[in-house]
Amino acid sequence: MKTICTIILLLATINLNAQELFQFKNNTTPGWSTFENKNSIKSAGGTSNRNAKGHAFEDLAPGSTTELLNIKGAGTIQRIWMTVSDRSPFMLRSMKLEFYWDDEKTPAVSVPLGDFFGHSLGKMSAFENELFSSPEGRSFNSFVPMPFRKAAKVLLVNESDRKQTLFYEIDFVKVNQHPSSTLYFHAFYNDNSGSKLGEDYTLLPTLNGKGRFLGTHMGIITDSMYSTSWWGEGEVKIFIDDDGENPTLVGTGTEDYIGTGWGQGKYINRYQGCWLADQKTREWSFYRYHIPDELYFNKNIRVTIQQMGGESTEFVRKIVANGAKLLPVTVATDQGFVKLFELNQAIALSNENFPKGWTNFYRLDNYSAVSYFYYDKPSSALPSIPSKENRLRGITK
Repeated sequence: MKTICTIILLLATINLNAQELFQFKNNTTPGWSTFENKNSIKSAGGTSNRNAKGHAFEDLAPGSTTELLNIKGAGTIQRIWMTVSDRSPFMLRSMKLEFYWDDEKTPAVSVPLGDFFGHSLGKMSAFENELFSSPEGRSFNSFVPMPFRKAAKVLLVNESDRKQTLFYEIDFVKVNQHPSSTLYFHAFYNDNSGSKLGEDYTLLPTLNGKGRFLGTHMGIITDSMYSTSWWGEGEVKIFIDDDGENPTLVGTGTEDYIGTGWGQGKYINRYQGCWLADQKTREWSFYRYHIPDELYFNKNIRVTIQQMGGESTEFVRKIVANGAKLLPVTVATDQGFVKLFELNQAIALSNENFPKGWTNFYRLDNYSAVSYFYYDKPSSALPSIPSKENRLRGITK
């Protein structure tokens, strides 16, 4: 009986999706913004070079800002595609995308080009998931719906000292109006420069208002002082709707948060995955989207992850002897789980009575992330994007 119900539900879903494809939508006008017809002006496309291919790309000078879209009225950006001539990590971190809704002065999105589209740490790879794709690892595609009520503006800023060649297309629809429950798309980029040992890394600072947390792209470059020790013991914590010191939502580990376990290799799934897992370069890049598991907030939200790893007690002792900065937290022994912070008296790692087993410890690696969310306001009071110099920390030129 359970199997029959599942099949009926699946068929109903397929039928609904098919109906949506052939249902006509009134008062909806499509638009493509490209260099051949920026802002999709009516009957004005492809006029360069006497209607032959004449303006497919532009060269972006060092320090320049290029307007990709600037339109008035209500609508939704449905798809973004781009490719650039220089796809080095240096360039993908030096260039930033900015989105402005409803004539706001503050961008709702201000994020490095590569990280926004899933190429965290500026490392390109071929992939396709629910929201982004790069079919052959040399392009940028977004399918995230981005509604606006009064206006939309998209900028690409070249903060590098190099020229860049850009091809792009922004596909959108214009509508009469959106329902009152429609939220604005936002993206926030942050890194952990200046972190102290034992501090959690902030994926999303406190945001007051109503909205939906959509997910995150994360990049980590582990510090060589920790050798090959495992870095991903950190638990994601989500503080919602006036949580105090402790969150309502808390995970069990980094690889657990993105749906795998006992380590983290490369894999691409619809809502979770890991684009990059390179022990030699000490780089990891991964993502998680809260689409099947909706995550709404009514008053406020804050999202963090512990900067924590683990290894055997003997391994931890060796890297400490070599100068690694860390703080032991727990030890999984044959006799049980030892919570070091709850002991009556602290035991030094060098002490022969220190528990032996899998030792979790706070550490400091190079963290960076883009967090995506929908919000009931077209702009926010979140901190601005870190400087180019900060964004290039640990990135090869």
